Amino acid sequence: MALASARVLHAPPLSFPSPLSLRSQPPSLALPTPHAPSLSAPKLATRVVGLRRRVVARAAVSDFGQSIGDILGDVSIFTAAGEPVVFKDLWDQNEGIAVVALLRHFGCPCCWELASALKEAKERFDSAGAKLVAVGVGTPDKARILADRAHGRKCPEKYPFTSSLLTSNLQNLVLPFPMDCLYADPDRKAYDVLGLYYGFGRTFFNPASAKVFSRFEALQKALKNYTIEATPDKESSVLQQGGMFVFKGKELLYARKDEGTGDHAPLDDIFDVCCKVPVS
Repeated sequence: MALASARVLHAPPLSFPSPLSLRSQPPSLALPTPHAPSLSAPKLATRVVGLRRRVVARAAVSDFGQSIGDILGDVSIFTAAGEPVVFKDLWDQNEGIAVVALLRHFGCPCCWELASALKEAKERFDSAGAKLVAVGVGTPDKARILADRAHGRKCPEKYPFTSSLLTSNLQNLVLPFPMDCLYADPDRKAYDVLGLYYGFGRTFFNPASAKVFSRFEALQKALKNYTIEATPDKESSVLQQGGMFVFKGKELLYARKDEGTGDHAPLDDIFDVCCKVPVS
């Protein structure tokens, strides 16, 4: 993250840390090709597009009961500051629109890429009247590591207040992920309630993970300041997959489970759902 399907697609396996080596190896962004010829960018894009057509997200609003909003609402998680909170307190349960993005875990390289994309998209969510709720597997201290570092460079804690130096720093400033939108679910309670996928095969060998190749530059950029220290202490947590959901109050409007590591929902689809919600 090689099975028969992966060999058929000629997609090289992703080189992410396995559960047995989380504490000893940094993640590798190399694209190993021991069993497949080198692909040019056009050919690689063609392979990924073909794969996208074959992989169908196995989740829809109809897969969830009408009470899913109430059930999720009672699930307790933590703010990035470490305070306990329940989902129903995160947005207006009558008319509020919420985009609930469940990341895999805070040490997942693909989740650093997704967090960076969500941070860049937050202004659009705000304009659509949608509250962004990003949840990851791990403790609050792991969430804070991702928030501080997942955007290319950790923000300086102190700024030099001379005009030339200040101007230089502001031009290159990369703001951290907004802490009021980031939450920790160390026991994967929300993931279990929403029935998100879990397992070794899903994490490391699912064909849907080949989509990462089409976003390789964005992944490299998001991982410039990566640290494996954000990985949960429970090694079994790295086998959890994520998903994306949109709610209006307690009503579920959109649901998508990640089929494999890096198989994220297209954010344009999320914006379309948010913009089509009728105003009360």
